[in-house]
Amino acid sequence: MIIGIVSDTHLTGRSRKLPPDLIEGLRRADAILHAGDWMTLDVYEELSRIAPVQGVAGNGDGEEIIRHFGMKRVAVYEGIRIGIVHGHEGPGRTTPERARRAFLEDPPDIVVFGHSHIPLKEQAGCVLLFNPGSPTDKRRQPLYSYGLIHIRDGEFTAEHHFFS
Repeated sequence: MIIGIVSDTHLTGRSRKLPPDLIEGLRRADAILHAGDWMTLDVYEELSRIAPVQGVAGNGDGEEIIRHFGMKRVAVYEGIRIGIVHGHEGPGRTTPERARRAFLEDPPDIVVFGHSHIPLKEQAGCVLLFNPGSPTDKRRQPLYSYGLIHIRDGEFTAEHHFFS
């Protein structure tokens, strides 16, 4: 199973579309997770044409997106638990710390988060912290990015995909 991981698309209005490199890279995905800052449900609709989508709202999202997705969730694929949160709320000095702490009571196998736009793959005890970066708003990063999680036989790997 392949899960596409996206965050911080920050698209507004129908005139802006997701980048072709992202769309092409997600075509192999069986599911897509979005870690917030969609800005519009048009992003959800566009991603849903590729694969089933789950996600959470971010600090830049309005009430409609917050009502639709909520702020935190756990998705389970082939027994692997993936916590999804944007990473802007809660205690902690850094985004990865806030994301990890959002699931302290019942830690998943992977915590997917966004907010910082900085790609990250880091083991924190038994939990993999994974930020895909942003496919549309790289800020100070050299390249745009998204992620893929591969699950097979109860094991998983996560990888970033970068493009200009």
